[in-house]
Amino acid sequence: MGPVQGNATDSPPSDDVWTKLDRIGALAEQMPQTALRSLNHCLDSQLMWVAYTLTRRDAAAGVDGETYEDFQIGLFERLDQLVDQAHKGTYRAPPVRRVYIPKGTGQETRPLGIPTFADKVLQRAVKTILERIYEQDFHEGSYGFRKKKSAQQAMDALRNWLIRKGGGIVLDVDVRKYFDTIDHGHLREFLKRRVADGVLLRLIGKWLKAGVLEAGQLSYPDEGTPQGGVLSASRRRRRTRAPLLANIYLHYVLDVWFEDEIKPTLEGEAILIRFADDFVLAFTSERDAQRVHDLLGPRFAEYGLTIHPEKTRQVRFQRPGCGQTPDGGAERPGTFDFLGFTLHWGKTHRGGMTVKTRTAASRLQRTITRIDEWCRKNRHGPVPAQCVTLNQKLRGHYNYFGRQGNYYALSRVYRAAQRVWKKWLSRRSRASRASFTWARFEELHSRHPLLPPRISVGVSSD
Repeated sequence: MGPVQGNATDSPPSDDVWTKLDRIGALAEQMPQTALRSLNHCLDSQLMWVAYTLTRRDAAAGVDGETYEDFQIGLFERLDQLVDQAHKGTYRAPPVRRVYIPKGTGQETRPLGIPTFADKVLQRAVKTILERIYEQDFHEGSYGFRKKKSAQQAMDALRNWLIRKGGGIVLDVDVRKYFDTIDHGHLREFLKRRVADGVLLRLIGKWLKAGVLEAGQLSYPDEGTPQGGVLSASRRRRRTRAPLLANIYLHYVLDVWFEDEIKPTLEGEAILIRFADDFVLAFTSERDAQRVHDLLGPRFAEYGLTIHPEKTRQVRFQRPGCGQTPDGGAERPGTFDFLGFTLHWGKTHRGGMTVKTRTAASRLQRTITRIDEWCRKNRHGPVPAQCVTLNQKLRGHYNYFGRQGNYYALSRVYRAAQRVWKKWLSRRSRASRASFTWARFEELHSRHPLLPPRISVGVSSD
């Protein structure tokens, strides 16, 4: 049987699959303290088709080498087989293929686990069911990789709170190797609070115990969720799959604990804004900030997590003029980084003070370094093709970092892209080193222009 032709619109799922999912969401909302049973009836061929159409076609292959095109051969039989194996308990989760990707601008890397294509499809189907439950449970301050939630909304919520309160004490927290240290036992207990379906729990258990294939060696870690899985965690790109299990873990370890147990006992007001494992807490009371700071370490240690002692800090972020130094002078407010931005106080056009955002220095340098490295590796390629790819990179940068008030940082990236492109084009050959002047580059740039900076993200206010 040859590959199935067409795309997702050729065989749309019936309304029944969406009706079932909506019913699960409604039940989860009506019974917030109940573990739901009989969820696996949604895990049928219709949902598997939806999961298949949402799985990236250009993703790297897993340990079996199977690609999207390979999986299309006998597609509907393959989907039915996955459903049958999941329900009968005969599905065997294959090992993930581990690769390493750069982390930041240095030599440090982070592991990325690549499941097989079939495993991705089944994981996505299960994830679709679980999302309907946990979307009813996740707190308002949790923004990471959720539908209708974004990093820009998280930034706006934090910024607006700080403006309303005239600043505050910000607890900037770093969790050491979060995705590698999630305890499987605690995670299973958290899942059982809302999921009592044996089929789904058995599948998740198999994925947690699936081996890792690295350099020909197979190992079986007893903690962590390998970044790259549909159900686990991936931050390689902003468009990647949601780290659902990692979100669920921090939902109970941090969000529920802070909102239900800690917040009611505080002297002043406070807010928690979290995007996956990146989070900050802001307080109107310094005593509250210090108290929570002292409690965070033991709380996280109870669940196998570690707060980085050197990277976690308290920042006095009061509006300028509100604080004083010991000698009676005006205290300069601090700054802190969150989701790739540095938050700081600055003047408005009318002379007032507001909280502004600019690209964090580390992210700015990372972007420039990656553009430089790409230009070096691809300097011998056709110039028009180089221009197209560079503009794709610049457009992606502008789309995320193009917040109001951040134009200067965008222009630095634009000028750096011009500079490194010119540098590596001049090194295509020995002769071009001296002959490829700035005048020649300007002439080339007029025919193949790089995308200029643009503000693409408005700043919302309450």
